[in-house]
Amino acid sequence: MTWIKRNLFFAIGGIVSLALLVVAGIYDFKSYSHNSAALNKLNETYGTLKDLASQKPSSGNAKVDNVGAAREQEKQIRDWANQTGKYFQPIAAIPGSPEVTSEAFAAALRRAIDQLQHEAEAADVTLPPKYGFSFEAQRSLVKFAPGGLGSLAGQLGEVKVISEVLFAARVNSLDSVQRVRVSDDDAAGPQADYLDDHSVTNDLAVVTPYVVTFRSFSGELAAVLAGFASSPHGFIVKGINVQSAGSGPTSDPSQGNRYRESPPPAPGSPAPAKGGLQTVLKEQLLRVTLEVEIVKPFSKK
Repeated sequence: MTWIKRNLFFAIGGIVSLALLVVAGIYDFKSYSHNSAALNKLNETYGTLKDLASQKPSSGNAKVDNVGAAREQEKQIRDWANQTGKYFQPIAAIPGSPEVTSEAFAAALRRAIDQLQHEAEAADVTLPPKYGFSFEAQRSLVKFAPGGLGSLAGQLGEVKVISEVLFAARVNSLDSVQRVRVSDDDAAGPQADYLDDHSVTNDLAVVTPYVVTFRSFSGELAAVLAGFASSPHGFIVKGINVQSAGSGPTSDPSQGNRYRESPPPAPGSPAPAKGGLQTVLKEQLLRVTLEVEIVKPFSKK
């Protein structure tokens, strides 16, 4: 105690110095911890960057510009999409006016059905009696349910184009065209005119299904498929079902690519001599059902 009294200032200074050393030690420890955490974070970030640089594709380096390559590929895809647009041309509605009235549609429907019947006759394609091409429910109407005229006009244009593909292929007969219901008036139509299906809309387009049933030989069937494939209107043949529609048809040179059934021999007629001309082509008539979809991309803004 005597020494402390004699050296009071020295003792106080020592205590203060000790306290400052403790504070400095604590500060250094905290700084070390902070620096260590920062170093660990830096190493983690560097490792992530190294992993990204080693991936394929990476953003590139001084010699390889993967970003520029990605932009060039995007441009190529956009150019390709623009080129394919010519295969997805829209089918004109009938009538083609923006606002379709009952009077305009009724008149256009009668003209379209009459035109298709004449085209079928010119192509030697047999139709069901007084066939309405899936518009039997609307055929006799002059007033139509509100809200469905625009869709009906679009379907009429599409049915016309589908039918004309079959006429161009000169199929033997068109049995039916089936479409989806788009109007309240369709509820009164015959079931054979409709599909239990609906159009599908995604981010790019509207896809509308149709089913056509016809009779032909394999040559005409090939022409139908080629007609849909070469059409500019985005047809996709989703499915095909082929069955025999009869037996015994043989070629008829007088009909070109048409065929007829061989008539049975008359009673009492002599049997054909052996060694005569042999049948070179013998093919059965086919009953074909095609599931056809029309892809209608949205208009570009």
